[in-house]
Amino acid sequence: MTMRGFWRGLILFVFGGVLGTGFGVVLGFFLFPFVFPPPPAAEQLTEADRAPAAVAGTPAATTLPAPAASGTPATQSSLVANGNFIHANPSDPIHWGKGKVSVYERAVFLEPDFEVGPGPAFHVYLVPKPNIRREADVSTTMYVDLGRLRAFKGSQRYSIPAGVDLKNYPSVVIWCERFSVLISPADLNVAR
Repeated sequence: MTMRGFWRGLILFVFGGVLGTGFGVVLGFFLFPFVFPPPPAAEQLTEADRAPAAVAGTPAATTLPAPAASGTPATQSSLVANGNFIHANPSDPIHWGKGKVSVYERAVFLEPDFEVGPGPAFHVYLVPKPNIRREADVSTTMYVDLGRLRAFKGSQRYSIPAGVDLKNYPSVVIWCERFSVLISPADLNVAR
């Protein structure tokens, strides 16, 4: 073996090791949420989430009404809208979602039957556009980011920032921030 062959072999060995390590790290970012998903969430709404928002100039309510005769809390009247997450692109087997979402005056609540396919950096958005079905429907609007998705399944609560007029947001979306991909949209129906 010549010295030139030795160096060429060493360079290929080092380059292959670096390339293999880099590939392994990238593959790990993609596979980690699938292999080690967080446990299902089991969050609950608080009484403050269900309480009607205070009107400017009036004190905030500190107590809630007594439960209604049917056993359902009377505070359900603060339910603003609800909807169901859908699989926006059925030909995409990786990016999907299902389950119910309820929007209250102070919080978005992903119901216990909520579930999405795992992935990195998912966020919950309020979007001021109805019938979201494509990435461009979200990326070209001024959405409200409610925070990072904490679990791929189960009930979760996300606070709505003060000053957000929910009448202007007919959609809740699960969005992958890392790759700008629509995971699952929910069209909201105004509660009656």
